[in-house]
Amino acid sequence: MALKLHTESLQTEPRHGESAAQISAAPRVKSASTVQKWRRLAMQREVIVLLAMVLFNLIFTPHFWSLQTFNVNMTQVVTIVIVGIGMTLVVATGGIDLSVGASMAISGALAPMLFLNIAGPAGIALAFVLPVLAAALCGVFNGWLVTRLAVQPIVATLVLFIAGRGIAQVVTDGSLQAFNTPAFQWIALGKVAGVPFQVLLMLALVAVFVWVVRKTLFGQYLLITGGNEKAAYLCGVPTATVKLIAYTLCAALAGLAGLISISVNSSSDANVVGLGVELDAIAAVAVGGTALTGGKAYIGGTLIGALIIQLLRYTLLAHGIPDAAALVVKAGIIVAAVYVQRRSR
Repeated sequence: MALKLHTESLQTEPRHGESAAQISAAPRVKSASTVQKWRRLAMQREVIVLLAMVLFNLIFTPHFWSLQTFNVNMTQVVTIVIVGIGMTLVVATGGIDLSVGASMAISGALAPMLFLNIAGPAGIALAFVLPVLAAALCGVFNGWLVTRLAVQPIVATLVLFIAGRGIAQVVTDGSLQAFNTPAFQWIALGKVAGVPFQVLLMLALVAVFVWVVRKTLFGQYLLITGGNEKAAYLCGVPTATVKLIAYTLCAALAGLAGLISISVNSSSDANVVGLGVELDAIAAVAVGGTALTGGKAYIGGTLIGALIIQLLRYTLLAHGIPDAAALVVKAGIIVAAVYVQRRSR
């Protein structure tokens, strides 16, 4: 027994040149490396799934290997990715935003009213700025309900999910706004060196918010707030402000996606703009590896998740499966992604 106790005491003593602080930090370093390992494995899993779907379509889907098919899939995924970026920020705080489709509808309803009634560059400029600001105000309202009135996020955002689209319909009298304005529609139909500008804009936003989450103080506060909000508040993190900014950015990005959506269609219909985008965005976030319980934000993973969802939809349609079935599949994807996340933890 004495020998055993003596051996244990020797194991707890610092080695030569090693401080007690370094020894106590060793478990934390090991834990951090384990998290990074699981993160790399998760990203590899998503990339493998995406590559497997591409390979399947190359073999079994006619005319898949063409520039036209590539452009179609990339342009159709743009709005999902842009909305998904904002959704990732909100989910990272432990919340959810069901009103992104309504924010798209409001933005899409306001823009044509501006550039059709205000002539010249001023009308175009206002059509890009004011609708996004209006959508951002929707996010401020959501964040205010969540942070000041302590309303649960799913209930708080359900308010504008219902009322927001109604506001857009009232503004437009429920009528379709058709237009042909190349200066405004360049955001969706323009090309730079043969690449659609909306795709370049999407990739730029992904890069910017990857940097924001990984390298800025706001990004660190975002993850800390979602990981343990009470502890973060006690440590001096302005959790209410962080959540308010996250909801505002989410709604503003949804507003930008609304402008792209109406530009592609050369029309704005408040009844259909952004309809069902909530499910696509949440599915992209979940498939991308961001935990729906908060504390994580993988913007690059959201991009991959959105590509997987879009390619799945394309595959189903290309093989004669109706689009309605894709909704059931996407719901199943969310359940499967959440299950895999829980198993990984």
